[in-house]
Amino acid sequence: MKPILVLLSVWISASFSFTQSPKQLLIHDGIVQKILLTDQQELNLEETPFLSFVINDKKYSTSALLPSTLHIEFGKDSVFKQAIHRKVIFKNNSPDTIVLENVVPLGTQKKSTYITGKGKHWLSRSYLYLPDREPLNVILPDNAWELGYASMSSLEHQPIAALTRRNLSTLTNGQRRRFETLLFPGGSIAYDFHLVLFEGEWQEGLRKIFQEYKLFDVSEFDNRFGQRKDLQWIQDDYVMHLFMAWDQVLHKEEGKLQMDDFIKNAQALYGGDDAIGIWPTWPTLGLDQRNQFDLFRDLPGGLSGLKNLSQDLEDHGSALFICYNPWDESTRGEEHLDGLYQIVKESHAKGVVLDTRGSSSYALQAAADSARAGVVMYSEGMAVPKDMQGIVSGRVHNALYYPPLLNLNRLIKPDFSIFRVAEVAKEPIKREMALSYFNGHGIEFNVFAPGKPDWLEEQYRFLGRTIRILRNHSSNLSKSNFLPLVRTTRDQIFVNAWPGEHSTLYTIFSLVPEGYQGHLFPISQKPSQHGFDVYNHEEIMLDTLGGQAYAKVDLAGFEAKYLGTNNEGSVGGVALYERLLSTQLISDDLSLSAKKGDSLLVWSGIPDYEKSPLVFSVKDTTLSIYEHFGTFEGKIVIQLFQEGEIIDQNSILIKAGTPRLISNSNKAFAKGKAENMVEIPAGSFQFTSTHGDAFIRSPDFNEGNRYQISSFRIDKHPVTNQEFKQFLEASGYRPADTDRFLHHWPNRQLPDSLANQPVVYISYEDAQAYAKWAGKRLPTEIEWQYAAQAGDKREWPWSSDTDHIYREKEPVTNTLTVYKIKGIEIDKCNLGNGRLDEVGQYPKGANPYGLEDLVGSVWQLTNDVYTSGSYEYIMMKGGSYFNPSSSWWYVQGGPRELHYRQYLLRVSQGFERNATVGFRCVQDLAE
Repeated sequence: MKPILVLLSVWISASFSFTQSPKQLLIHDGIVQKILLTDQQELNLEETPFLSFVINDKKYSTSALLPSTLHIEFGKDSVFKQAIHRKVIFKNNSPDTIVLENVVPLGTQKKSTYITGKGKHWLSRSYLYLPDREPLNVILPDNAWELGYASMSSLEHQPIAALTRRNLSTLTNGQRRRFETLLFPGGSIAYDFHLVLFEGEWQEGLRKIFQEYKLFDVSEFDNRFGQRKDLQWIQDDYVMHLFMAWDQVLHKEEGKLQMDDFIKNAQALYGGDDAIGIWPTWPTLGLDQRNQFDLFRDLPGGLSGLKNLSQDLEDHGSALFICYNPWDESTRGEEHLDGLYQIVKESHAKGVVLDTRGSSSYALQAAADSARAGVVMYSEGMAVPKDMQGIVSGRVHNALYYPPLLNLNRLIKPDFSIFRVAEVAKEPIKREMALSYFNGHGIEFNVFAPGKPDWLEEQYRFLGRTIRILRNHSSNLSKSNFLPLVRTTRDQIFVNAWPGEHSTLYTIFSLVPEGYQGHLFPISQKPSQHGFDVYNHEEIMLDTLGGQAYAKVDLAGFEAKYLGTNNEGSVGGVALYERLLSTQLISDDLSLSAKKGDSLLVWSGIPDYEKSPLVFSVKDTTLSIYEHFGTFEGKIVIQLFQEGEIIDQNSILIKAGTPRLISNSNKAFAKGKAENMVEIPAGSFQFTSTHGDAFIRSPDFNEGNRYQISSFRIDKHPVTNQEFKQFLEASGYRPADTDRFLHHWPNRQLPDSLANQPVVYISYEDAQAYAKWAGKRLPTEIEWQYAAQAGDKREWPWSSDTDHIYREKEPVTNTLTVYKIKGIEIDKCNLGNGRLDEVGQYPKGANPYGLEDLVGSVWQLTNDVYTSGSYEYIMMKGGSYFNPSSSWWYVQGGPRELHYRQYLLRVSQGFERNATVGFRCVQDLAE
């Protein structure tokens, strides 16, 4: 091979303090040897090939012996905007046709990142190669089929990136194919070569060439449409459907179009469509002389009916799109711009689908603008960089039926609204939805082909879960600092990063069928920030590896049989937020506060469109979970919004079976002096408790907490039968459920012998009714125990010195240990002899405040009602006169310690009326 010596001028980035005079890129024998930066500084490129390429399915590079059939010429270099540009000409010197493809600058070295073709797919051959990773299929602009890219970055030298693109205008004596060039004998083709310097990781080389230089499609990018505020609404849109006008989803009743059923179902499954397209033209256009605009006019209800449909869609947060067919030239004559203007004006359409077009024009946009402000042009094919100047949205056509994983069009112009086409009539398409989410762009459901498969509703729900994440972080997705393919610890799991003003969103796509749990990608979290799993809605944990924090994720698996199909994969998501939201769940009370924002949303379970959250303004708020969500157990998700986007969120887990206090205690202030009540002074009280069988969990939210108790009065004894009789006679009370009500009163008549015994066979509702009549209320458990323990946390009422009382401990199961209490004197309380005593029979058992019959009399109801998801129960104190002993499994009766708690399970009022259950009341003292 003849030696090749090329001198390329280079204008170095301003980040280096170099002279303005061009220096040299030295290439010898097809090897890039070094770049001279200054007289004292140079970059050694470690003998990098200038180009690699494939001829007749065999790989070559300029650093090795070239085939004699091929001649390579290098044109003159030029410098523009800190980039080197040069034409490289390939010429066929043989008598045979040769096939040229996969031209890559700087070669395909293992240490490099590069893009080139892989395999022989007729539409989707472009792959991104990363060191130590499997090649990744990528989407490129429609005119970039034969594109080569490479970047080199290391600690040893300044990172460089280069691009080669086939210049079809230079093709002579040859034939163009999508990814290959056929050169006949003597034929030639030129490739444009571009080289830039960049700073940072390999993604910044892509950003430099794709985003900053727009693949060198244009010298100066005109962003006048991208800057128009009235067109930017499309940036927040992620779901659209395109329907043919004869689809049965458009009910054509009484001469009008309406989509009520579809709209209602769509809103429940995925939050509804951001746009709906109506297509009355192809494949019926040309059946008669009517043109495309006539077919719109002839829809049921005419253009006024289309306007009504547009208004209905707008009322539901959606926009009407119409189609424009530029190829309609043989039907009834009508000037296209005038026709488009009239249809947009009369229909109130907000968007126009440009059939067969990958670009718009200033004339088309002007026609729409004159009809209505904010009308978006939407290209059928993906607009290439030069065409992005004249349009703000477009689709990635599903001619690439199995979608490549990474859409690099997102990097070119992140605020350009992309929708990937998906068809629903062929097979499940979860992968389509997952990759639209992963790439942070929209999805267009093309339902032109007939059929409504039964799996679609389930997949729409999946769409709802992913699309909600994009909608909640929409502004992140149009920022220029999008970072594709964050380095992960596991191949075949991919992460894109979307930094924004309030958060950084990480979208995750996994091709690991067995799922994955563990640390996945590096995350830089400040002390003021926290990471949150936005898919599973839980705080993420961090692992530190080599001084770097890594986010731990939990990704679902999927059936391995779907690998290689359009139904493969699973997704995840992480967001890095500033800590703006404070939440605390104490028993059933959820307290919320936020440093900023305009609204708070509270969800029971994973947020989805089939349920509604609680919505609060941003102020300190406390709410009852039971009041709003009933017996729900699981994640409570709290989201902080500002201007429609999440700026922080967290979740609280209510574990199954967790007891939650659901009763309220309304104040009942004393009026005058009350008889047979004892005044309890205010004070500080630390609550601790014990309980028996833990098969049904006992509350622990207040265990060890200290409370400030206001002064109150409490009944000296439990309420007696005589007192309850007075209530009945004065109030006329009769319970709604009379079963077992005062079962011990023959014919509901009180015998004199029972008058001074505690009233039993009453329900919680009966006790509440009595207390209300008496101007009192039931005590909370904390109040009962505070009064009973008399300020010194005693276990038994009569003395704090009870060392002689001991317990015989007998473990039964992992939730039950039986304690047989020994050593209580018989004059202190009923020891469980099975006979109910009159109140006041054990004055020696009184506590220092003078309260009697605290233990061994009747189980005493408190105001506290708990739910544990499956069960509801009332908390009781004090034990009772009944203590069955022939089995471990009985409720442990007899006198019980003042800190002991026993639940009364609720079934019905009749069921819970027991011979051992009574109550006493309290009154609040005015402060």
